[in-house]
Formats: sequence, C-alpha cells, structure tokens
Amino acid sequence: MKTYLRKTGWGLATLVLLAVIIHSCTKDESGSRAPGANEQRLNIYIADNPGYFDNVFLDIRKVEVLVDTCTASDGDDDRDWGNDYNRCWWWEDHQDNRDSCQVWDSLGIRAGVYDILSLRNGTDTLLGDGIVPKGKVKKIIITLGDNNSLVKDSVTYPLKALGGQVRLVIQVRNSEWEEFESGNFRLWLDFDVDRSIIQTRNGQFILRPVIHVFTVKQTGSISGKVTPYDAYPVVTVYNGQDTAYALPWRDGRYKLRGLKAGTYSLFVNASNGYKDTTITGITVERGKETSVDLIKLTK
Repeated sequence: MKTYLRKTGWGLATLVLLAVIIHSCTKDESGSRAPGANEQRLNIYIADNPGYFDNVFLDIRKVEVLVDTCTASDGDDDRDWGNDYNRCWWWEDHQDNRDSCQVWDSLGIRAGVYDILSLRNGTDTLLGDGIVPKGKVKKIIITLGDNNSLVKDSVTYPLKALGGQVRLVIQVRNSEWEEFESGNFRLWLDFDVDRSIIQTRNGQFILRPVIHVFTVKQTGSISGKVTPYDAYPVVTVYNGQDTAYALPWRDGRYKLRGLKAGTYSLFVNASNGYKDTTITGITVERGKETSVDLIKLTK
C-alpha cells in the first residue's frame, strides 16, 4: 500500500494513531440509555497517520450516518471496493433520501476546530456517538466548516477542501462495525494525513481525505520502545500488503494499530549519526497486541 523513501531504504512519515480531541455529547439525551428494540448505538473513533506538519487543524461541524432500515444488521454485502483507502469522497447532497429505507441520522459531537496531530501511538478519542435506527450502516458523513488550516515549519497555511466541498463521505461495510456489547457498535477511522494533504506548485495546500476503516477486534497492533530520543527515530512496519508508521514519544514508546493479521518487518530510520535497524518475523494476530523488545540504537 503506502511506500515512502527517506534517506536510503525504508523510512518516513510518522504514524500518529489518534487525534482529534472531540468529547462525546448527545443529540437527544440518549447518551445514558440503552438502545431500544429497533435501535442501535454507534461509536466512531478517529485515528491519524500524518505527514510532516507541525499541526493540522480541522473544523469538524457534524457527523451523520446513513442507515438501511430495511436490511438486518447482521451479514454483509459482496461488493469489492478494492483498496481500503479508496472509500471516501466529497459529496454535495444526500442523494439516498429518494429511498424510504435509507434513513440519515446525526451523532452527538462537540463541534469545533481540533488539531488532529495532537495525539499519537495508540491513543484514541471518540469522534461521535448516538442511538440510531436499527439496520445496516452504509455511509458516514463528516461535515467540515471553513476554519481548516495547517502549520508547517512554524508557518500557518489555509487548508482548502478539494473542489470547495465540505462533506466527506466514507463508505463502510457492515462487517467493519464491531459489536462490543449487545446493540452497541464501534469502529475507527484512520485519517492518513500524509496522503490526504496535497501541496500545489504555488505553495497552497489542498485537503483530499484518504481514510482507512478498522476495528480493534478485526486487526492487531505492534508496540515497543526505541531509544535514544536524539536519534529522532521513525518506525515503519511493513509486509507485502500493509505498511504503517509511528513517531515515538520522548520516552521512546510507540504503537501501531489497525494492522491486518500476518508477518511483518520493522524498520527504524534513525538520524544524528545513529544506525538504522531492521527486525523481521514479527507476527500480528487479530485482536492482539504484539510487543517488540527494546531497540537501542547505536552510532
């Protein structure tokens, strides 16, 4: 999937898992009650795989879902959408309203401008939640306001949506919702900043969102610690199908989530004269966290 080069060999961009500090609120005092017979509760978290920016500010105004109330919530369709990162686009109108089975409903959020690069390494934040009609959730729409920007090398730039659109539509499969309690579902949206922000020739920045959907139960994670901090390490884990990145905290700890089950290699791209390091044969299992031994970089 994603491949980048930094210096020689594998390197790069930083994976910051999770981002937006958005606390849950409710649309109709449904936050404390259980779903009724014909209802279900949805919880949507947002994760982040960023590029080389100081900050990325998104003005998040609304989160909506499209529910097919004429189809049972179990099972799934057979469509093949190809690359999991190619399931989001900008949309002008709610075109599905022509079908009486298609019900749009909004989730509770606290609207505002948030720095999505503020958290990383496995921390996550609730983007929105709420009780909606029972059925298959087919789409998620995130509506943005006009106050989007980024900071690069201490300079602030406006961040404009591609084509001036403000509604981001994410296609989801029913199997991607994890039922962690009866009638309660959740999923994570991995916002890939590095691929979502395009710098034009005249120095402007355009937002073209690229998002990956995952759940903790269906994917695995890799965690560990790499020192020293002054090596400014960038951690990359990869195999033939998947690649992810992490920028460790000052204490060296890192975590990468949303990985498909399989065997991975881990590459540490170091700076300041420290040697790069590669570890192979790391097994990732669904629903489990794989811990890697401490990596001490040397010159």
